[in-house]
Amino acid sequence: MDMKYIVALDQGTTSSRAILIDSEGNLISIKQKEFNQIFPKQGWVEHDPIEILETQLEVFNQLLTENNVNASDIISLGITNQRETVLLWDRRTGKPLYNAIVWQDKRTSDICQKMKEDGLETYVKKNTGLVIDSYFSGTKIKWIMDNVEGVKSKIKQNNVLCGTIDSWLIYNLTSFKSHVTDQTNASRTMIYNIKELRWDDKILNYLGIPSTILPKVQMSSSNFGTFNFKGIEIPINGVAGDQQSALFGQACFEDGMVKNTYGTGCFLLMNTGNNLKLSENGLITTIACSSDNK
Repeated sequence: MDMKYIVALDQGTTSSRAILIDSEGNLISIKQKEFNQIFPKQGWVEHDPIEILETQLEVFNQLLTENNVNASDIISLGITNQRETVLLWDRRTGKPLYNAIVWQDKRTSDICQKMKEDGLETYVKKNTGLVIDSYFSGTKIKWIMDNVEGVKSKIKQNNVLCGTIDSWLIYNLTSFKSHVTDQTNASRTMIYNIKELRWDDKILNYLGIPSTILPKVQMSSSNFGTFNFKGIEIPINGVAGDQQSALFGQACFEDGMVKNTYGTGCFLLMNTGNNLKLSENGLITTIACSSDNK
């Protein structure tokens, strides 16, 4: 019997990687390609979405070619990604309307300060689990809408889609068929209600973001569409933000287990179990994963 494989796409802040794992759980190969960091102004950080897509496809193709693996032997594709980084694109052409604004970017600090002055801190913390900060996606979306010429008119024409990097990759891998994200990525946007598991109307209305441009939110372990690679349909069956993926990659399966990851930043996550817990000591709460309505 021919060996079957799983491929994980790891789209990070500084590079795109593809990882090949066999059906027995053995790590076979990793391919990696760095891409450009764009710094238009002090405190601004951007990525070229096309370069992200191209480097991700390049390492996927390289992974299969150099390991003599046929696409038909890939039984599933998983995606993990840098979180919070967000972009808007044309629904029909798939062309980005602006560079992706990266999680490190601080250009929306003034918008965040205004939200605090308008008394939204308690509501945001209670319903999204997050603090108001330019780190998260919501204010970045507003900035693009307010500052990039033509975006609002395209939105009125129902010709704009928005998403974090997972959503951008899936949209392209599925040939524009799937505009989706998962709950771990949605919970890092500051516009997703983690209690009701839906986009938060109050925050969307405040920021002027129409829900029509946002992706459908699915469980992390679910089908996100299929990637047609040279005529072979490969199902995309798992999506999660990179730090949540690392939590489970480091086997933090039980309540109270903690991992710390050193990468572009330092990220400490604790598994708090199935019940929502809000910190009273300045920590944030986010969704670690979701499957089978759990």
